[in-house]
Amino acid sequence: MKKYIAYIGILALGLILGWLFFGGSSKDNHEHSDTMTAETNQMWTCSMHPQIMQSEPGDCPICGMDLIPAEVGAEGLAADQFKLSKNALALANIQTTVVGNSEANENRIKLTGKIQPNEEANTVQVSYFSGRIERLNVSFTGEEIRKGQLLATVYSPQLYAAQQELLTASSLKESQPELYKAVRNKLKLWKLSENQINQIEISGEVKENFPVYATVSGTVSKKLIEQGDVVKQGQPLLKITDLSTVWAQFDAYENQIDLFKVGQSIDISTNAFPNETYKAKISFIDPVINTRTRTISVRAVLQNNNDRFKPGMFIQGLVQGDSSNSKTVITVPKTAILWTGERSVVYLKMSKDQPVFEMREVTLGNISGDMQEIVEGLSDGDEVVTNGAFTVDAAAQLQGKKSMMNKDGEKTSSGHKDHPGMEESALNVTERIEVDSKFQDQLKTVFDAYIALKNELVEDDVKSTKSKATLILEQMGTVNMKLLSDNKAHTKWMTLEKEIKSASNEISKSNDIMVQRNHFKTLSTHLTKAVQLFGVNETVYSQYCPMADNNSGGYWLSLENEIRNPYFGDAMLKCGSVKQTIN
Repeated sequence: MKKYIAYIGILALGLILGWLFFGGSSKDNHEHSDTMTAETNQMWTCSMHPQIMQSEPGDCPICGMDLIPAEVGAEGLAADQFKLSKNALALANIQTTVVGNSEANENRIKLTGKIQPNEEANTVQVSYFSGRIERLNVSFTGEEIRKGQLLATVYSPQLYAAQQELLTASSLKESQPELYKAVRNKLKLWKLSENQINQIEISGEVKENFPVYATVSGTVSKKLIEQGDVVKQGQPLLKITDLSTVWAQFDAYENQIDLFKVGQSIDISTNAFPNETYKAKISFIDPVINTRTRTISVRAVLQNNNDRFKPGMFIQGLVQGDSSNSKTVITVPKTAILWTGERSVVYLKMSKDQPVFEMREVTLGNISGDMQEIVEGLSDGDEVVTNGAFTVDAAAQLQGKKSMMNKDGEKTSSGHKDHPGMEESALNVTERIEVDSKFQDQLKTVFDAYIALKNELVEDDVKSTKSKATLILEQMGTVNMKLLSDNKAHTKWMTLEKEIKSASNEISKSNDIMVQRNHFKTLSTHLTKAVQLFGVNETVYSQYCPMADNNSGGYWLSLENEIRNPYFGDAMLKCGSVKQTIN
């Protein structure tokens, strides 16, 4: 019996030991399987070229560096969506706005303008006879005068002689009534009243100094003479403006012309009285477009009770307008829209809590002040990027997603973006606009100044970089927009001109080379667009450094295929690659 008990004890001990050593093997196998699966799904990227994304380790196809494991956490994103780091989001100062809609019958077009004098009520007070201003009773511009008020006293030899003629003719009026009548009419033509003429005749005395009276009431808008001046007959003395009525003059964009009609109601407000609205009707629409601003003038007449409206005062107008055949109207700030060729795009923030973005093509409607109507492409409640859209677009390009310059966002089979294809797409999407060769020559002088600035950044020379930025501003002043007869070309250049000048101005003011390089990135983006659109009769290379701007990447233009990095200078002179050749 003891023998069997011993056997049973040994067997039980063996079972226990077996479970302890091998019982968790299935779990371990399962965990091992999960680990293998995770490793299989691991993507690999290049620290220098983050757009490279491959499913297995190896070398970067661009620079040859060893690939590193890519960060995980972007699971669940759609094919066209991409994510920015919180650090990049903060550095780029990316801001978003939630868009809403309004009923079409409440759609109102916002206009801006100024108060101007009513030209129909302007008068010029002239001298009706020659003489010298002995005394001027108008002291300053802006003085109020009344009809019949004494304006000046004039010594006039011409009038002195005419008075003597009157006295002589008066003594002969019985025998020569026609002569007497002609002399009196002559004085009347010089704006002497019947009473003045009768007083001369009754007194029998000739006046040396003669008064000049105001023929109208109003405000002196300009003094054209001073005391002691000699004036000729018909010479203007004063410009007098009647401000009892004024013009509300607005500028409307060319594409808004068909939205306005004479007699249309307009609500007008001012910065001086922000809580008051004045109703008026459109009285005039300029038949000629201002070729410099591509706008037309829309005018309304306002009654200026108590002189509330001052010429030069800024005003806003709201006009009831028709929307683009839509029941709802969605508007976004104009800064949210990126224009490229015939396409207009915005970037949507797809997650409330995460910096996930997606490009969306939109169809534009009417412009209302700083707001742009979106006819198609957005819905009520969408959150769009309104500041930093260019930075978001650059991130989309780096990650091989749909972007302003890459409509389809296609990838190669290895998982990374096919760079030659991207370059070709960028060149094809950005159409070339045919312009006058003189405009190209003027743009070339701007481009040459830019190249000089780029070379100074390569040399890490802050002072010379500032002077070259000033040179860009000077050359921009020589570019004649009147050479752009095409409306599309004019609009695009105005947008690019503003950004180029702004970035150049910031560079010219800074003594910090890092600040200069940050603005150089913006300058390069917009000048590249200008060169692509209009051409400079030169082969230009668009080059790119992925480590510029805190690894956000930065482009620049060069006349040489060789890389000389303006973002790092000698520290990383050869970092970068040619992304596009602009012929």
